[in-house]
Amino acid sequence: MTISAFAAGTYRFDRQSASLVGMKNQLDGLARQLSTGRTAETYGGLGVARTTSLSAHAAISAQDGYLTAITSAETRVKLTSASLTQLKSLSDSTRSNLSGNVASRNEKLPATTVQLAANNLSAAVDALNQQAGGVYVFSGRATDTVPVVSQQAIMNGIPAEGLDGLKALIAEQKKADLGPSGNGRLIQGLGTRTVSLSEDTNPEARANFGFTLMAASSSNSASLGVDFIAGTKPDVSLSFAQQPADGAQVRVVLQFADGSQKTLDLTARTGEAGNAAGAFSIGNTAAETAANLKRALGGADIASVQSANPPGVTATFANGRAASTSFSIGNGVASGDTITLKLGLHDGTTKTITLTASETADSTSTTTFAIGATPDDTTANLSRTLQNALTAAANTDLSASSTARAALNFFEGSPVAGLSPRRVAADGNGFAETASAKTVIWYKGDTAADPRATATVQAGTSRTVEIGAQANEEAIRRTLAGIAAMAAESFTSTTGTVDTARFEAVSSRAANLLTPSEDEQSLEQLGTDFGLAASSMANAKSVANTTKATLEASLDGVDTVSTEEVAAKLLSLQTQLQASYKVTSILSEMSLVNYLR
Repeated sequence: MTISAFAAGTYRFDRQSASLVGMKNQLDGLARQLSTGRTAETYGGLGVARTTSLSAHAAISAQDGYLTAITSAETRVKLTSASLTQLKSLSDSTRSNLSGNVASRNEKLPATTVQLAANNLSAAVDALNQQAGGVYVFSGRATDTVPVVSQQAIMNGIPAEGLDGLKALIAEQKKADLGPSGNGRLIQGLGTRTVSLSEDTNPEARANFGFTLMAASSSNSASLGVDFIAGTKPDVSLSFAQQPADGAQVRVVLQFADGSQKTLDLTARTGEAGNAAGAFSIGNTAAETAANLKRALGGADIASVQSANPPGVTATFANGRAASTSFSIGNGVASGDTITLKLGLHDGTTKTITLTASETADSTSTTTFAIGATPDDTTANLSRTLQNALTAAANTDLSASSTARAALNFFEGSPVAGLSPRRVAADGNGFAETASAKTVIWYKGDTAADPRATATVQAGTSRTVEIGAQANEEAIRRTLAGIAAMAAESFTSTTGTVDTARFEAVSSRAANLLTPSEDEQSLEQLGTDFGLAASSMANAKSVANTTKATLEASLDGVDTVSTEEVAAKLLSLQTQLQASYKVTSILSEMSLVNYLR
């Protein structure tokens, strides 16, 4: 603190000067407020209102951040939804085309259908490789990775890299399903007045390939006797070459009562994490870990297993009984008598073969057999017709099943070690247990268990919206498999003959892939997810705008001033200042001489 010098008689003038300086400062302050619209240039200048201002500005900044994030995410969600809409349109187009062509039975249409499927597959790949702001929206967290390889690589592989595509897998699956005799791996025998039929002797082959004998019957048991023996399931034991590391994944294909199969991927975990869904515990030994894996399957039947090596999982099939049937032919077989054979396929479908006795029958017939002069002749005729029927069924229904299964298998391929598409083992009796490195992996993106959670938007203080997507989601995989199954086939022989029966069989399977069941994920469900995300963001955007407007309104009179009010104060102060200047000027000229004057 300092004390200013004081001279007698100057007090009045000092007071006047201080008053003028104060008014001048007020005038400058009002002029600045009028030009900037702000109450003060610093928070300190706001006085006690600075706390309110600081708090409000922080909240407004947060709302601006939410609005920026939402605006950016809206573009991504719109593009994702548009791609899913396009996939749905391609799926519907393929399915309706299949239905129409099968109904018309026009022999020129199968080739057109194959070309349409190929075009639709290419369009689907383009839809899944869309970018939003440099981000591949169907790659999950791997936003800089193109999620899906080209349509050419999917179908034909990459020969330069020694990688097989879908067509190679289909050919491999067909060969394994049809078996050496081309009749669905069934063993047919001809004895004295007896025709026998049994499943493959290898239990692993029975679990994965060819036909399954489900039932047999006769309309005339006295002359056409039937002896059917149902098969029994094999015992399957699991083992590891060495202990799996924490996080290692194993692929297990389960077999259901109807013959269909389902792929299940499980992760090896330590401690309590091994008890979670989709996981199994790593035990103290490899044998204990294998037992934990089998326990995690809940007693379900195992068709095949696969992993990287290490850990090298293997399944050993033992025991079990192959189903068999025999038809005995006696005297008195009459025209119109029938025998019926029900066959199961590994996609859950069935094929019924009915053979009818007739006075005459063509040797190439697949439905009728001739009644011979003797029971032995009739037996030979029945055996030939049965072989024709099994071969025809194998080349249509079983071949179509092979195509659909191989397509599903191909699109279940994953970049995760050990989870590549299944390949037929070298001996042809099962699937290779060590994941192949010679197959194209069609999907290159993220493999998170929860695709939506791979990308989130902070839309509020405690509000997040999940907008992630992956091209390997079930609905997308099945759509691609259905379209690709048709695109990979050819129904016209080198002589120009169209195999309409096989076309119908493949069309039926492809249509099933494109039509999800109640317990399968659908493209509509994916679209709903992103529709809800868009709605949630729109709601959050409205809330953020309203909150921001309210906070900005609360700053009126704190950060900002009314220009009308400031202008009025400024005019009033100018008048006061001018008057003060005038009075001061008059007083400064007063003296005794001037007074006497």
